[in-house]
Amino acid sequence: MPADPLHIVCPHCHTTNRLALSQLGAAPDCGKCHQPLFNAKPVELDEVAFDKHIARSQLPVLVDFWAPWCGPCRAMAPAFEQAARELEPQMRLAKVNTEAAQNLAARFNIRSIPTLALFAGGREVARQPGAMGAADIVRWARSHSTP
Repeated sequence: MPADPLHIVCPHCHTTNRLALSQLGAAPDCGKCHQPLFNAKPVELDEVAFDKHIARSQLPVLVDFWAPWCGPCRAMAPAFEQAARELEPQMRLAKVNTEAAQNLAARFNIRSIPTLALFAGGREVARQPGAMGAADIVRWARSHSTP
């Protein structure tokens, strides 16, 4: 985890906030929109918001690349939400609909869905294709994120 303060991107207005590391677990709000910075739910990202969260956030970002027509994607959605409750605020969980954000899917060479990709420091550090349960998502994400 980087030194104080951290840059955290708001899941609602996508503004970058500076937050002291000591405040990470204290239910902080966004300085612009005053909504909670963490709500224990994955944030839906389009291409612009994705780039902001990946490039500006100092937290690892775990992304579920999925599509609405994909049965395994829909089956994994509740497990991904449960993982968000366990992993936040140490990690941001996000979902990218590959049908709506086809450029992102192409940019990251997403060939099968669901695919989980973990980003840290603005770059992809790990990838896992296929549906997983909540405990496996949490275990995989923690094993690939830096302490």
